Amino acid sequence: MRQAVMVGMVLPAALMLVSGCATKKWVTEYVGKKEVEIDQRFTGVDKKVTEETQRVDQKVEGVDTRLKSAEGSLTQTKDRADTAYTKADETNSRLTRLWSNRNSRNQVETYQVLFGFDKWDLGDNAQTTLVSIIKELKENPNLTVDLQGYADPVGSYPYNVGLSQRRVESVRRFLVEKGIELPRIHLIGLGPIAEKGTPNAEKRKVTVRLMVNKED
Repeated sequence: MRQAVMVGMVLPAALMLVSGCATKKWVTEYVGKKEVEIDQRFTGVDKKVTEETQRVDQKVEGVDTRLKSAEGSLTQTKDRADTAYTKADETNSRLTRLWSNRNSRNQVETYQVLFGFDKWDLGDNAQTTLVSIIKELKENPNLTVDLQGYADPVGSYPYNVGLSQRRVESVRRFLVEKGIELPRIHLIGLGPIAEKGTPNAEKRKVTVRLMVNKED
């Protein structure tokens, strides 16, 4: 009887021991699998993070490139604006000089150099007139010359202003090429002549005024 009781007590204990060992092994295997899965997930996440970081870096580099390009364009625009302002200042200074000296010189002679319609190149007659002017300027170093360019009213006002400036520049260039010093020449393009009663052919011109300083 005592032996039967012992067997009854030992057998369940043994079964519990065996069951406990099996459960522990299963838990270890399960945990091991989960660790592997977790590592794999972290690896996948790291890979995605790396790829996303690379894409972000590429976008940032693209933005930097566009910003540098935009900065270059802005710099070029600023340079062009500065050049335009400089030319405007030079024109304003020339006009101021002409206006300031208007009463300090006497007019000696006046010539008209005529141009064709929408033309600013010098024809034979225009060059002949300028050659005689150059002769006077070389014979009298005290003479200076004022050039005033004009156009007829056909076409837009801005275009005719530019045309008058091209005409007066053609005359200036011719004088300089023939040996007249640049400081002796004052020029301005005055645009179209709207005066009625004067033929348009006579409005396409540069007025050349030979001037001499007043005696003190």
